[in-house]
Amino acid sequence: MRHAIFLPLFGELAEPALAADLAAEAEAAGWDGVFVWDHTIYRPPVTHIADPWVALAAMACATERVLLGPLVTPLSRRRPEVVARASTTLDRLSDGRFVMGVGLGSDKSRELSAFGEELDDRARARLLDEALDVLVALWSGEEVQHDGPAYRADGVRFLPTPVQRRIPVWVASRYPARPPLRRAARHDGLFPIDLDRPDQLRELLEVMSAHRAPQGPEAPDGPADRPFDVVVEAPPGARADEWEAAGATWWLAGFDQFTITAAVVRSAIAAGPPGL
Repeated sequence: MRHAIFLPLFGELAEPALAADLAAEAEAAGWDGVFVWDHTIYRPPVTHIADPWVALAAMACATERVLLGPLVTPLSRRRPEVVARASTTLDRLSDGRFVMGVGLGSDKSRELSAFGEELDDRARARLLDEALDVLVALWSGEEVQHDGPAYRADGVRFLPTPVQRRIPVWVASRYPARPPLRRAARHDGLFPIDLDRPDQLRELLEVMSAHRAPQGPEAPDGPADRPFDVVVEAPPGARADEWEAAGATWWLAGFDQFTITAAVVRSAIAAGPPGL
């Protein structure tokens, strides 16, 4: 199991230079990754928020080993061609250490309704699936011809390509929802939120295993031959071994988004990953 620091870029952490310093400290303390939230606005009392993509660029320049990425970006409110350019640039800047976390997002903080974004969950799910198709195709460096319900790529080719042959895509789900599991099975990882117990994770992974099992000689539902990550979040200091036994491959130290401070994060970083 690998371990990461998971940062809401709120309050004090809205300063990108500080976020980069924390990433460097996490790397020095033996953590394997530093991931960040992706929000445009949030609920009170949060007022100060950093752009995750700019902050991740600063983190990439301040580190050499840890994996980095947004957990998660709601693709329905971003253009896939812009995300393709930004994610490829970050992957190259970090020398192949970028992970693309994606999800539906929500309107709990009005960051959809306040800007006229799509509010229907099913509609955003369709946008997410189509945007992922475009995004993965653009990463390939090959000419892309896509004319879908929402997005178009008319004979375009994006170069340079990412350092990684294919940037890993981790897909968020919210327990106990099942539809996102099929989406995750087509990609490289699952990030279920609202989990309280390891047995809930086992329950989801049983469903995942069916989606990733081959359905024919050359027609698997998911990339069963490719490594697949299972990501869980818990408070700093919580036990990680029970989650690992349930099938988790990443354990993220998460923080209260309303009270997070640099001092709290530094304390968790200094304590080191569980078991070390």
